[in-house]
Amino acid sequence: MSLNTFKETLKPCTNQSISQSSSTSYNFETKSVNPRKPPKSSLSQQLLRLEDHTSLIQNKPQTPKKQNHFELKRKYEKTEEEEVEEEEEKGIGVGKPKLDPLLLDQAGPYEPLVLSSLEGKPPVQVPASINCRLLEHQREGVKFLYSLYQNNHGGVLGDDMGLGKTIQSIAFLAAVYGKDGDLPESSVSKERQRTMGPVLIVCPSSLINNWENEFSKWATFSVCIYHGPNCDLMVDKLEARGVEILITSFDTYRIHGRILSDIEWEIVIIDEAHRLKNEKSKLYEACLAIKTPKRYGLTGTIMQNRLMELFNLFDWVIPGCLGTRDHFREFYEEPLKHGQRSSAPDRFVRVAGERKQHLVSVLRKYLLRRTKEETIGHLMLGKEDNVVFCAMSELQKRVYQRMLLLPDVQCLINKDVPCSCGSPLKQVECCRRTASDGVIWPYLHRDNPDGCDHCPFCLVLPCLVKLQQISNHLELIKPNPRDDPDKQRRDAEFAAAVFGEDVDLVGGNTQNKSFLGLSNVEHCGKMRALEKLMSSWVSQSDKILLFSYSVRMLDILEKFIIRKGYGFSRLDGSTPTGLRQSLVDDFNSSPSKQVFLLSTKAGGLGLNLVSANRVVIFDPNWNPAHDLQAQDRSFRFGQKRHVIVFRLLAAGSLEELVYTRQVYKQQLSNIAVSGNMEKRYFEGVQDSKEFQGELFGICNLFRDLSDKLFTSNIIELHEKNRKKDDGTHSKEDLNVRGMYFVPEKDITTASFEGAESSKRKEEECTAVAPALEDLGIVYAHRYEDIVNLGPAKIKEKKEQTMHLDYPPRQPKASTAGKKKLDTITGKENTGTVNPITIHKKNQYSILARSMGMEEVQFSKWLLSATPAEREKVLKDYRKRKEKIPNG
Repeated sequence: MSLNTFKETLKPCTNQSISQSSSTSYNFETKSVNPRKPPKSSLSQQLLRLEDHTSLIQNKPQTPKKQNHFELKRKYEKTEEEEVEEEEEKGIGVGKPKLDPLLLDQAGPYEPLVLSSLEGKPPVQVPASINCRLLEHQREGVKFLYSLYQNNHGGVLGDDMGLGKTIQSIAFLAAVYGKDGDLPESSVSKERQRTMGPVLIVCPSSLINNWENEFSKWATFSVCIYHGPNCDLMVDKLEARGVEILITSFDTYRIHGRILSDIEWEIVIIDEAHRLKNEKSKLYEACLAIKTPKRYGLTGTIMQNRLMELFNLFDWVIPGCLGTRDHFREFYEEPLKHGQRSSAPDRFVRVAGERKQHLVSVLRKYLLRRTKEETIGHLMLGKEDNVVFCAMSELQKRVYQRMLLLPDVQCLINKDVPCSCGSPLKQVECCRRTASDGVIWPYLHRDNPDGCDHCPFCLVLPCLVKLQQISNHLELIKPNPRDDPDKQRRDAEFAAAVFGEDVDLVGGNTQNKSFLGLSNVEHCGKMRALEKLMSSWVSQSDKILLFSYSVRMLDILEKFIIRKGYGFSRLDGSTPTGLRQSLVDDFNSSPSKQVFLLSTKAGGLGLNLVSANRVVIFDPNWNPAHDLQAQDRSFRFGQKRHVIVFRLLAAGSLEELVYTRQVYKQQLSNIAVSGNMEKRYFEGVQDSKEFQGELFGICNLFRDLSDKLFTSNIIELHEKNRKKDDGTHSKEDLNVRGMYFVPEKDITTASFEGAESSKRKEEECTAVAPALEDLGIVYAHRYEDIVNLGPAKIKEKKEQTMHLDYPPRQPKASTAGKKKLDTITGKENTGTVNPITIHKKNQYSILARSMGMEEVQFSKWLLSATPAEREKVLKDYRKRKEKIPNG
């Protein structure tokens, strides 16, 4: 049926939240709490699948796949009348988006959302046609934006990606400009347009079409694009008041900002406002010249790398709200950074806590920040972010070691060592300022043999790139045929230097043209782990997103996927813009497409891939927001399955340092923006020469980590220090970290079972060890167990119920797995355990025994069992329990 027919069938109803919306003030303390915690799986469950995945493939029914192909065939055989009917139902004929049944359950009644109602003036309200399609958190966002507008200042809408910041902005504008949904322009709208100026929207160029499309779907504005040719015509239309909404890109505004800044704008909205993080950029300077106090920023990543980025954004939105730059640095930035040091004195920690609370209270006036878990978490099955440390192959390790011994890298590592010539100066100030005997330095200074003003620091970035390439795949350090001949010759010399006597094992120091050679996983630790994991996922009909920053790495992964016989799609920077959405639609609808290869840069924004429930990030980025944006392509509204993310890191390489810096930056962001109490893992302080610790400084970047469990040791040290300070040895703490693969029994239970229980536990651990060794996984943990994402969470009351959707949460891997388990079962851990946890684990053990299985074996069975089989087992268990008195 059409949209108008649909409207007539809806009956008006009362809604408490809507009736209270007429208030003009916004309650900034309002937080929607998700009453349900999403289910968690664990890496152990993924690994336990591997042993039985072959039998699963053989026993897997083929009916669903045939049905999908039949549906696809039926789709193309539809008659013309059926297609017209479908278009009418979807609202294509009237330009409105399809109304999802799930969305209708959560949306509001068909009535206006009143924002302000004053006597003698028309009410300011969101039209009923828009309000009925908004979710509750989106209505709250509209109220927040209008409260800022009423007070004649700006603010930041900082919702997570995928929560509809664009829609909230359009609904807010429709209310302010008196738009009435599908009806022609009203007298109120015309009057407000005469008295109010136009709206400027600045966004990435890739999102211009998205903004234009959303305006056409949700409201009846006069929208113009100021981008590309004919920009002068848009200025003439603005002066003639023929434009209500002007959309432009960051680059266009940076170039033409002087022309646009002369216009008196009513409202300015910056999408992806974190682009205003650098106060020295021309874009930031151009945006400062905008003439309006009503500046609004939309971003899901308010702070990415440094606390001063937070100041720059809010100083543009509400100038002076955080004081001067020097005041912010002294009053907020320095105390927060030094209070987060792992060995910070109590006084520093106390001051940091006070300043953190003060900063959050100030930001709360101008910032609304919600996460998916708070808002639409009950509509999805949750997301789990696993960080997996893969052992490099022996060949990778040798090449990595040779790279660290190159004169170029040694020049950087020893820069502060006293010069060997007997001079009191350091090497960087004397004889070793340059590396003329190196491999990289001579090429960089081929036109300047005496070096540059930045030597030797000009070597840092090229050397880091090479180390990252070695960590991912050895083929990446060979010459790229797309480069100029001079660079190819230099790369061939570098490859020969680091391959050494192993050059024949990698097929020489020039690009390998063999398909089988490139797709072989033998010499790549990450691909070896990926091969086994993907085999398990495909056998379970999972769909996979595979991200990499390197296009050359995508080429190698593409050959690997072809060799394995998986159906795939690919999207990178070379994919035409007009083709991208069709690739997305095809992947979401086609059962034969199992893997989507994506470049992180090209696929980080604007893609909705909710058919995928497994996300692999093959290489980490220095900026944590980039990896989070990549994950968000799958974890969006409309996702019907539990999403599991795997970030692959090369253990003992530079990538561990990249990841720990990600954790550091994300923790600082959570402290400043959300007011969280974060764990203090690191001794290093950003931008501090005195406290570089284990994270910062050139020497840390090029440190040899091959004989260390760098990340694991830092987290373990934090846990030991915390337990020492608390005087406790709680088993719950070890489980929360999620660092072990094998489920352990409670200490209390184990104490009654004695040595026999400990022996059985060791046997279970030994049974899983071969799977770990075969995968090449050294260590793993959940990202959410290390970093608290979002605002402080409310602890939920646990019920004494038993569910068979997932086995009890299993801890994750540690390199020293067996040693850790011995520690857990020893006398050292004598702390008390939650009696509810004991009760649930006892139930699980009894249930496993009733099936004639051990716990680990029963966990494997649960992973492959159908919901009906699980329900039958649970019903039988309850029946037996009812027959036994006091069971």
